[in-house]
Amino acid sequence: MNKVCSPYFDPDFDTLPERIYGPPCRVTIDNESMEGCTVVKVDSVNKQGLLMEVVQVLTDMNLQICKSYISSDVGSWFMDVFHVRDEHGNKLTDQKVINYIQQAIETSKGSTSSSSHKKNSTSSSSSSSYCNNMIIPYVEQHTTIEMIGADRPGLFSEISAALVDLHCNIVEAHAWTHNARLACVAYISDQSTLSPIDDPCRLASIEDHLTTVLRATTNPNEGGGTNHPDVKTWEFLGGEGTMTTVERRLHQLMLSVRDFEDPSMEMGRKRMVTIDSCEEKGYSIVGIECKDRPRLMFDTVCTLTDMQYVVFHASISSRAGYAFQEYFIRHIDGYALYTAGEKERVIKCLEAAIERRVCEGVRLELCGDNRVGLLSDITRVLRENGLAVVRADVETHGEKSVNAFYVRDISGNDVDIEYFSKSVKREMGSIVTLHVKNESTTSSSRRIKKTSSSHLSFGGKLRSGIQRLSHGFMP
Repeated sequence: MNKVCSPYFDPDFDTLPERIYGPPCRVTIDNESMEGCTVVKVDSVNKQGLLMEVVQVLTDMNLQICKSYISSDVGSWFMDVFHVRDEHGNKLTDQKVINYIQQAIETSKGSTSSSSHKKNSTSSSSSSSYCNNMIIPYVEQHTTIEMIGADRPGLFSEISAALVDLHCNIVEAHAWTHNARLACVAYISDQSTLSPIDDPCRLASIEDHLTTVLRATTNPNEGGGTNHPDVKTWEFLGGEGTMTTVERRLHQLMLSVRDFEDPSMEMGRKRMVTIDSCEEKGYSIVGIECKDRPRLMFDTVCTLTDMQYVVFHASISSRAGYAFQEYFIRHIDGYALYTAGEKERVIKCLEAAIERRVCEGVRLELCGDNRVGLLSDITRVLRENGLAVVRADVETHGEKSVNAFYVRDISGNDVDIEYFSKSVKREMGSIVTLHVKNESTTSSSRRIKKTSSSHLSFGGKLRSGIQRLSHGFMP
């Protein structure tokens, strides 16, 4: 009998590089060396998008990044140090949280386009301004709708009412407005079956109807990229997702609708972003100085990544309520920013990303038993009271619906919370619980305008009342 020989494969061969050079990603979480914060150290083989992945993991856990140092050799090694605190400003003490952070970073793929979630696009048309590699996962089956367009008072209410008329149940919705633009991501299901909507004809009808609602804002004589509202739908069939993923998509949608273009912005204001050159190393140096706030680093890193820039080195710090960020970047093609036009665009896009979360208004939280049409009813009451939705986060937790809105008075007055509370009680009874959080924030330049308009003359108050009344009769 002939002896058959076969090649021998050492089972440890695949792990040889790891045994020589160490694991591809090593995460160390230190609670001893710093008194007021936890230090997270990441040493890893450098991969495109890895910084974005790490920052997203930390942001998902609602951690405050108070200081960070980032360094990566070209195409080889990535070393990060983050000084973090929890949402209450304390060090991390929960070992389960520490283990999760370590596990999540070590298993991160380092690429924004390597998601395993499936996206079945059913849109009849697509816009080239959308980023094709980004999807928005969620833990249940649903149909996702993305909307962009010009904003106007009451628009979010009209969108909610239109979805109810189309027999859609809103499972979750997130909307941002900035510089008269709106971006919205909504998860919907069929009103009767609570299952994803997959009929192409029905999806096309939903898109057409919502596009008509958005188009009502459009002024054909205006520029700025808002003349072409767009609605896209597709079906998701499960997977794990986070709020931060939705926020990144909202950043991308806002970028696609060119919210960084604001002709009315006053000239001569202090810029929050500057760009210098490091000719010796071939880097562009992006400097950011602005008021510090949660998720700021996520917003800036997200914008640079989605604009196809690679961060090689960075330094992040915060002092006396102000954030100081410095990024050494090149474009993905390996070149620094040389033209004045490219530099100006990066500055505008970063400033827009910083400002999108700085909401002008009061935060309202309304909780109640979930039912079809609840969001439409709540936003109708907001509209009838002359309140415009600046930002919205609507979620369903079991049988409960949790609605958080940043609102402002359309006439420029302070929001009359007492009057609004009575309206909610009168219209919706005890089915909705209202909480008001005094954390309204405004940029300093716009705050001056609001303050000066808060003391209205009799004629001003009369015009304000007419404005409220007219918006109460809007369809």
